[in-house]
Amino acid sequence: MEGVDHLAHERSKAQFDVDHMKVVWAGSRHTLEVSDRIARLVASDPVFKKDDRTRLSRKDLFKDTLRKAAHVWKRITELKLTEEEASKLRFYVDQPAYMDLHWGMFIPFIKGSGTEEQQKKWLPLAYKMQIIGCYAQTELGHGSNVQGLETTATFDPKTDEFVIHSPTLTSSKWWPGGLGKVSTHAVVFARLITDGQDHGVNGFIVQLRSLDDHLPLPGVTVGDIGMKFGSGAYNSMDNGVLRFDHVRIPRDHMLMRVSQVTQKGKVVQSNVPRQLLYGTMVFVRQTIVVDASSALSRAVCIATRYSAVRRQFGSNDGGVETQVIDYKTQQSRLFPLLASAYAFRFVGEWLKWLYTDVTQKLQANDFSTLPEAHACTAGLKSLTTSATADAIEECRKLCGGHGYLSSSGLPELFAVYIPACTYEGDNIVLLLQVARFLMKTVSQLPSGKKPIGTTSYMGRAEHLLQSRCNVQKAEDWLKPNVILEAFEARAMRMSVACAKDLSKFTNPEEGFAELSPNLVDAAVAHCQLIVVSKFIEKLQQDIPGKGVKEQLQILCNVYALFLVHKHLGDFLSTGSITAKQGSFANDQLRSLYSQWLKKAMVLWFMLQENRFTINLRKSVQAYALFAWTIGILVIRHDMQYERDSWLRLRRPTLSSANSLAVWLTLDIDIRMYQSSKFQPIRPTLS
Repeated sequence: MEGVDHLAHERSKAQFDVDHMKVVWAGSRHTLEVSDRIARLVASDPVFKKDDRTRLSRKDLFKDTLRKAAHVWKRITELKLTEEEASKLRFYVDQPAYMDLHWGMFIPFIKGSGTEEQQKKWLPLAYKMQIIGCYAQTELGHGSNVQGLETTATFDPKTDEFVIHSPTLTSSKWWPGGLGKVSTHAVVFARLITDGQDHGVNGFIVQLRSLDDHLPLPGVTVGDIGMKFGSGAYNSMDNGVLRFDHVRIPRDHMLMRVSQVTQKGKVVQSNVPRQLLYGTMVFVRQTIVVDASSALSRAVCIATRYSAVRRQFGSNDGGVETQVIDYKTQQSRLFPLLASAYAFRFVGEWLKWLYTDVTQKLQANDFSTLPEAHACTAGLKSLTTSATADAIEECRKLCGGHGYLSSSGLPELFAVYIPACTYEGDNIVLLLQVARFLMKTVSQLPSGKKPIGTTSYMGRAEHLLQSRCNVQKAEDWLKPNVILEAFEARAMRMSVACAKDLSKFTNPEEGFAELSPNLVDAAVAHCQLIVVSKFIEKLQQDIPGKGVKEQLQILCNVYALFLVHKHLGDFLSTGSITAKQGSFANDQLRSLYSQWLKKAMVLWFMLQENRFTINLRKSVQAYALFAWTIGILVIRHDMQYERDSWLRLRRPTLSSANSLAVWLTLDIDIRMYQSSKFQPIRPTLS
C-alpha cells in the first residue's frame, strides 16, 4: 500500500498525443490557449475561492455571489477582455449569478427581437452593465405553455403607452434568474392587447427598479422565491417572483422587430419574418448542449480519479488491494459516461455550425430548414441534459459513500446542473415537439417530399424498413456503417410504428396524447442517432496527432454500443438487429473496456479544458476534505494520528510527487501554494 502513486502510473500509459487530444476537446488551439490563460487568471485570484460555499447561509452565499460578479466585471474592464475571454471568465468563476441571464438571455433576445433603433438604445447600456436585465417569461401558472401566459400588455392610445398588468395570482412571473434582488430591467412576456383584441404573446422591456436607489418602481412587486435544492449550488442565483399593477411603459418599449403597434393602436407586421426569432432559441439551446458536455466531464473526471486511487478487496495476504477501476462493474458504468462527454462535445460543435447556417438562411429569407433545426435543437437539449443529470448521479454512486460528501464536488454539481432539465423547455415536452415533427415528416414521405438535415435518413425509408443487420461476429460492430444503419433502422421503424398507430385514431390529438410515451421513445431514438452520426462524421475529418483518431474511434464505439446495450429492447422489437447480434454487441463492448483500460486513464485528463477546471469546481481546501476522507485507506503512510482523537490530524507533508498526486487526487500546480505544507480542513460536527 505504501508509496503507491496510482495517478502518475496511469498518466504514463498514454499511447496518443496528449496535446493534440486537448485541442480536439477544446475545439481549436486558439480556444485551448484562451481557456488555459483565463483559467489561470481565475485560479490565482483569491476572490474566486470556493472552499466554504456549501457551508454559507443563503444570505452570505448571495453576498459572496455579488462580490464575485462585481470582481468579474472589474477584471473584464481592467484587462479589456474580448467577448470570448469574458465569457470564459464567467464560466470558470463557476457560480450561478444574475450575469448568466443578463448575458445569456436578456442581451441575445434584444438582439434577436429588437429593431435597429431599439438595439442602439438598449444594448450599449446592457453591455456596460449600466442596466441589468433578466428574462421574465415563466409564470406561476404556465411554464412550457408560452401561449397560455396571462400577463397582459394593453395599449392605451391616449397616452401612447402600454399598461403591463398581472390580472391573476397565476400570472405572477415565477423563476426568472436575476429577478429576485438584482435586475433593474426585464424582457417581460405578455399578451399584446389593442382595442380589446388579443394578439398573442410578445416581449416588452420593462424597468423594475430605480437606477438611483434600486427600490422597486411604483406598481412593481418583486422578490426572491427562496431556497432551492442542495447546498450552495443554484442558491447563489436570485430567482424571483414579479407582479405588475397597471405599470405603464412607453410604446417603443415593445420589442418590434417583427410586430409593431402604431400610435393609433394598429398592429402591423414588419417585413422581417417572425421565423427570425428562432435564431435566438437555436443559439441558447446549442449553448446548453455544450454546457452538458462540460458538466458531465467534471463528474466523470472526479469519479475516474477516485476509481484509480481507491482500492478494495483482492488481497488475502496483506498486499496491495485491487484498484476499483479494474473491476468490470466499475468500467461498465464509468467508461460509457466518459464516451458520452466526448459525444456531447462533438454534437455541440456541430450545433454551433447549425446556428450559423440557420442564421444565414433566415437572413436570406430561406426558412426551409427551420422546422428541422427547431426539432433537432429541442431534442438534443433534452437528450444531453437528461443524460448528463443522470450521469452526475451515477458518478456520485461510483465514488461510494465518499461521493455523498459535499467536499467531493458531486452533490453540488448535481444540484446546480439538474435545473437544465427544466429551463428552456421541459425535456419531455421538448421530446414531444420532436415527435410531432417526426410524425409530420413520415406523413409526407408518400408525397415524395424529401426529408432534410438530420431526418435525411428517412428518405431511405423503404430500405431501412426492410434491411437486415449483417453483423456476423462481434468485431463487425466496429464498422461505422454497421452502427449507423442499425441506429437509422431503429429510429425509422419506431417513427413509422407510431405513425401507423396514430392513424387508427379519428382524433389525432387524442391519439397523440394516448401514444405519447411511445412517441417520446421514438424521439429519443432519433436524437441518439443524431449524436452517433455526428460522432462518426467527426472521425471522418483530418485529426492530427499520434493515436488521437484511434482513441476517438474507441470512444465512438463505446458510446454507440452502450446505447445498443441500454436500449436493446428497442433494437430487438423493431427487428433492427437479432438477439445474437445484440449478444455480439455486448461482447464487443466488454472487449473495448478491457482494451481501453490502459489508455482511458489518460483520456479523462483531457476532459477538462485545462488542469485547473476541476479545482475551480471546488477549491483546493474543499477537495482536501474529500481526500482526507479516503486518506485512511489511500495515503495513511503520509499521516500521523493523534492518540486521543481520529478527527485530529497533523499536517501531511508533501515530501514527494507521489504523496502530492495521491493526496490531492487532482492535477494542481504546486505554485498555487505558498508553502510546501498543506493543511487539510478538519471535518466539523456542528
